[in-house]
Amino acid sequence: MTYYGRWTYKFEEAARQGARGCLVIHSAEAASYPFTVVQNSWNTARLHLDDRGKDVKYSDVIGWISKPAAIKLLEAAGLDSTVLAKADQRGFKPIPLPVTLSTTMQVTATYNKSHNVIAKITGTKRPEEVIIYSAHWDHLGIGKPDETGDSIYNGALDNASGTAGLLELARAFKKMKTGPERTVIFLSVTAEEQGLWGSAYYAQNPVYPADKTVANINMDGINQYEKTKDIVVVGEGQSELEDYLKEVTDKQGRYVSFETHPEAGYYYRSDHFNFAKAGIPALYIKTGIDVIGKGKEYGQKSEDDYRTKHYHRPSDEYDSTWTFDGGIDDLKLLFLVGKRLAFEDKMPQWKEGSEFKKLRK
Repeated sequence: MTYYGRWTYKFEEAARQGARGCLVIHSAEAASYPFTVVQNSWNTARLHLDDRGKDVKYSDVIGWISKPAAIKLLEAAGLDSTVLAKADQRGFKPIPLPVTLSTTMQVTATYNKSHNVIAKITGTKRPEEVIIYSAHWDHLGIGKPDETGDSIYNGALDNASGTAGLLELARAFKKMKTGPERTVIFLSVTAEEQGLWGSAYYAQNPVYPADKTVANINMDGINQYEKTKDIVVVGEGQSELEDYLKEVTDKQGRYVSFETHPEAGYYYRSDHFNFAKAGIPALYIKTGIDVIGKGKEYGQKSEDDYRTKHYHRPSDEYDSTWTFDGGIDDLKLLFLVGKRLAFEDKMPQWKEGSEFKKLRK
């Protein structure tokens, strides 16, 4: 998947083209999460940046329907699911459906403030050049009750664990006997779950200029269980930061692996993406699956269980069985990547073929 397959782009483009409404058809196979995740995230008030006074276009109505519901809609129009297959082919043209939809809704707009939180360790030699570690501190709050009646979406793994990792990385850099030559920033952003808004706001209003920002290293959940031999890079072949990570994993007796479902578009689904859109090389990692002593099948099952049972559900809460042994190992790798960046004088680059390379230039 490229960014043009993401739901955020589809809503943006629909509005730009003047569409009064836009409904995205959810495919669990392509998205890698069930429709219940969409329901939990969207059956509530929606957030976006305060753009009063700016020429930003929106459709009047946006939302989602499940694939089975879309097929029923097609059948009502005298068509069938083969239309969806045709839409996947190059050259497909929109087909008007001889059906109409009428709806009304009462809308109340409320203006509130939420905050990004920034901490820094000032560089000793090149303080104007910065490395940004990021994680998001928000989750979904109170929402649709689950089957147990619990309606509090704690977000313990996604992304309290990443925020905790951010604090530990800051602690590690602060304890260094020799301070970093470049400034190291620890950025905890808000409103990630509703469209990466906190990092979008930062990218549009950077505290530190983009051309002086060396790299972004982003965490969206860290390994809560056992150590793994591998660490997963999301977005294979994007930037030289991938090579930086491989170098330190080799020294630690580990290895870099890559996401197995790039069609799910994970590289466009967390806060590093807004840095990438600003031309800043961004590294985004996920927990490996090659669990030491237990193998890949065990690790894959653990990942699948979280995604189907706990992702964006009230059950994403602290569990006393969590050891974070694997998470600590992964944080060490991210620390070593940042440490190298903090003491060298070169700027990592996007790789050939990356859609973001031209933005850095």
